[in-house]
Parts: sequence; structure tokens; C-alpha cells
Amino acid sequence: MAIRHFLQFKDFSRGEFEHLFARAAWIKAKFKSFETYHPLFDRHLAMIFEKNSTRTRLSFEAGMQQLGGSSIFLSTRDTQLGRGEPVEDAAQVISRMVDAVMIRTFEQDIIERFAANSRVPVINGLTNEYHPCQVLADIFTYIEHRGSIAGKTVAWIGDSNNMCNTWLQAAEVLDFNVHVSTPPGYEVEPERAGLFGQDHFEEFADPMDAARGADLVTTDVWTSMGFEAENEARKKAFADWCVDADMMRAARPDALFMHCLPAHRGEEVEAAVIDGPHSVVWDEAENRLHVQKALLEYLLLGKVEAK
Repeated sequence: MAIRHFLQFKDFSRGEFEHLFARAAWIKAKFKSFETYHPLFDRHLAMIFEKNSTRTRLSFEAGMQQLGGSSIFLSTRDTQLGRGEPVEDAAQVISRMVDAVMIRTFEQDIIERFAANSRVPVINGLTNEYHPCQVLADIFTYIEHRGSIAGKTVAWIGDSNNMCNTWLQAAEVLDFNVHVSTPPGYEVEPERAGLFGQDHFEEFADPMDAARGADLVTTDVWTSMGFEAENEARKKAFADWCVDADMMRAARPDALFMHCLPAHRGEEVEAAVIDGPHSVVWDEAENRLHVQKALLEYLLLGKVEAK
């Protein structure tokens, strides 16, 4: 099987995502029934972290073990990568010793260079530009609660960051719409987002207009990792971009709320929303585990059909 990487959402086709969602549901059901499923016995995942993590590390580490394999944590602070070893050289060595690599880093260029020199599948655990595993989990969560996302409307409120870029790519692949509202100066950059066109998203100056009629309202922190120096300026710029109860009332009555976490209650989202009846953030967080297991299975074994 040819080596496949998952570096941004548009790396896979709609049919491949439908397969992943079906496998994630099957694998999750096995997990909930306490049934052992070890398709990756004696397979090993290297996890390279340049950015801190809770959910990414835990979900990949636990997921690999639940599939019968093992994971190896590598931090750039205590490996030669942190001392200037070329990414290309590290990729050549690491990929000869493991079966897959997950990387959580800063610039997308780093992970692209690593993948170009890797003998095994490489997964994007987060970069400044994209967060495909998180949006994979988010869409799976939507499907669990509401069915197909095709033709639906997702309201993105806040920064046009890696999550926003990935939602925009997902809309193109899976045929839904994204309403984006950002403060002035933080608008979507289609080229940076890696979009083919602009048919699946619309920008709104007023976040209330973006949320109106939406099936899903989602947001993220105002200051992503690596942008801490801009924190005070961003707090002022984003003050009117807090997802509150009024905004959720503007959405459809059965609209869901999502946040990739960690969240700052009182900043990008009101406590009454993230802890309220529309919120599915805990299902969303757990589903990182299940969709990533399906992803690892697919990258290492190809299409596996339910038995």
C-alpha cells in the first residue's frame, strides 16, 4: 500500500472520510462494550511534540495502546531536533524505527518536510495552519448527534486560525457551508487556508449574522499558541466575538456548540453556553480518541471492513 499522510483535511476524499466515520463508530462501539480490538499489535507510533498538549497526547497514546500497539513520546526539548538536527535527517531516522509518526509543531512547512522524507505515514497533530484531527473529531461528533453534515451551516466565531482554516477545507470536501465572523484584521486568508475556491464560506462583519440559522456554532481561544505576545491586543479586538446565549438563540433551535478546548469562559465563550444544553464539548473531546484510532487503522492497514 502506498504511504499516505494526513497533513491537512483536504488530503483525503469524501469517500475516505465516510469510511473513517463508519470505522470510528464501529471502533467506539467496541470500546464502549469493553471488547478487545488489537489490529495494530506490535505497531509503534512516534509522537513528536514541539507544542504543549493534553488531548492530543492522551488520545494518541491511549488510542495506540487500545489498538494493541505502543507509542513513544518525543519532545523537541530533549531530542536532537531541539539542538538543530535537520528535520529531513530526523525523518529519515525516526521513520526507520516506527510504523507511524504524529507531529505537533509550529509551521506547516516543518511537517511537510518531515513527511517528504518519511518512510511511514505522518499525521498532523496540530500546526499553526491546520488542525485536521480535531475537525475530524468535531464532524464525527456532529454526525453522532445530528446525522450528515452535508448541506448544513457551521458558524465560526473568532480568529481565522488553524481550526478555522481546517473547517473551511472540510466544507469543500464534505459539501457544507461555513459562516465566518472575525474582527477586522483577522479575516480569512484563502491561500493560507489552502482553499480551492470560496463557494463554501461567507464572511460576516457581525458575529450575530454569522450565527443566524446555523446548525453548529463553534469557536476557539482568541490567542493561539505562538501568538502570546499579541494577547492584550487580541482581547480588545475580540471583545464582541464571545459566543453567548443571544448568539446561540440566533442559531437554529437544535444547534450544537463546539470548542476544541482548552476554553476561557468569559472570553471566547460564556460559561452558560459551554456548560449549557447546546454544548457537546465533552463528546467532542472524547471523540478525538475514536477518530484517531480509525485514522491510524486506515493509514497502517488500509480499508478494514466491519466484521
